[in-house]
Amino acid sequence: MCLAIPARIEELTTPGNAIVNLGGVRKEISLALVEDAAVGEYVIVHVGYALQKLDQEEAERTLALFAELGQLDELREELGGSAV
Repeated sequence: MCLAIPARIEELTTPGNAIVNLGGVRKEISLALVEDAAVGEYVIVHVGYALQKLDQEEAERTLALFAELGQLDELREELGGSAV
């Protein structure tokens, strides 16, 4: 199954890349597909690429649903293997 998850941008690194945070897991991703992303914004991430920006309310609602379904810990574990 393919899954894109909301993550908050914490730091802009090299041009076109950023460090995002998902529940304490930090990971470097590409921003090549998203224009004008800034620190503090949420993006939807799939296989290391931000696909689009997402407003904070929608991101938090989606993360809460993942947590309610018991999937957030599993996602954190999957990301943890390649955390920055």
